[in-house]
Amino acid sequence: MFEDIPVDVSPMHEGERIRAANMFVELAGPKSMGAELIQVADDVEDGDLQVVGPELSDMTEGEIYPLGISVKIQGEKLEKELEGVIERRIHELSNYVKGFMHLNQRDQIWCRVSKEAKEAGFKLVDFARALSILLKEDFPLIEKISVTIFTDESEVESFLETARAAYDYRDSRARELSDEDVDVFYGCTMCQSFAPSHVCVVTPDRTALCGAINWFDCRAAAKMDPEGPIFEIEKGDVLDSTKGEYSNVNTIVAEKSQGETDRVFLHSLFEYPHTSCGCFEAVAFYIPELDGIGIVNRDFRGETPLGIPFSTMAGQCSGGKQVEGFVGLSLEYMRSPKFLQADGAYERIIWLPKEIKESVKEYIPGELYDKIPTEEEAESIKDIKKFLRVNEHPIRERLKQSKESIETEVEPDSDISQLEEDYEIEDNDAPVAYLPQMSVPGSDGVRIILKNAKVYAEKVIIKKEQK
Repeated sequence: MFEDIPVDVSPMHEGERIRAANMFVELAGPKSMGAELIQVADDVEDGDLQVVGPELSDMTEGEIYPLGISVKIQGEKLEKELEGVIERRIHELSNYVKGFMHLNQRDQIWCRVSKEAKEAGFKLVDFARALSILLKEDFPLIEKISVTIFTDESEVESFLETARAAYDYRDSRARELSDEDVDVFYGCTMCQSFAPSHVCVVTPDRTALCGAINWFDCRAAAKMDPEGPIFEIEKGDVLDSTKGEYSNVNTIVAEKSQGETDRVFLHSLFEYPHTSCGCFEAVAFYIPELDGIGIVNRDFRGETPLGIPFSTMAGQCSGGKQVEGFVGLSLEYMRSPKFLQADGAYERIIWLPKEIKESVKEYIPGELYDKIPTEEEAESIKDIKKFLRVNEHPIRERLKQSKESIETEVEPDSDISQLEEDYEIEDNDAPVAYLPQMSVPGSDGVRIILKNAKVYAEKVIIKKEQK
């Protein structure tokens, strides 16, 4: 089947990572541009494989090139509704090719070719051939297939516009439905080769973290391939409609994650947030100093106000881990009416890259839009604090309430009359102690020392020990 391809093609290579030291070239990724798109079409020339632009043999080792993967398919029973599902499979099947690494999806793809593959004579047309064979094998409904690989910069730019228009059309269709309108959600384990305990739960109001699959896509995939990586999840009982917790979702996630995760809140990044794979488009992260939430996307080049870039943050919460205060998400989810609704939604957002803010402008409440800083107004937590104060962001009221809830309770028979001084929260910060050592003064020998601690408290009770 793959006799004409100079490298091995097998599921055993899925999950292979090509590090910079072993890389011949990089294709697309954060330092270039790229996209992948599958389209159901008429009059497809079966087996037509093309490379438009430089082949691997024309590329320079160590360089980065743009990449477009255009696949056109035809079949009597193929429907447009299946495009997104089949397209998402490109990620999995591409990684069957030894020496070819494929990460992410849609216009976020990031690929590498190893030096070993190049030395074996591997070319991009071989990749196109392998992909066409694997897709036909995986989806019997495909009767004809053609694959075009773009590496010419101007061609990739044009292809990127076409791809994004197709993505927008699919996403807009899914916005017409809500979680309450259906009895069935869907699960996806396509990313388990990289994140073994990750189970993605897809609902009408919550697209997959990768941004490539919505509820309609999953419905079509589950019908077409009931034994595949996308499957139905009966909602079960609603345990918490605001946080987005459902009894049977918990059961299925526990089963599919091998017991690693047994509770999931679909619309919160606290307590039991949804697990994150590694293909997510953005990360929502908690900023404890201000009791707010920031969001950073994969394309953001700088550092977040926490002092770390997207790549570092992604490493902390990816791999199928459930990390409170961090959650991977799709940019489309930011357009959902249930976007982090349990945490305050946009009233809790206190930092966004300008690119994201502009792309979701119509979904951010008008009275909040100018009150949320971007990297242009705030690079640090101190900058954010100043911006929130000047622009009267509603998070300040939340901080004020948090401050007022901190009180010292002294029992009537206690010899302690009062604390000698109050611990004031400057600029209405959230109640967080960061000092390596912080003493809370008292009288009659009462002294509390906190060392290397970060403390969150709704109430502090100090009692005198009875001797």
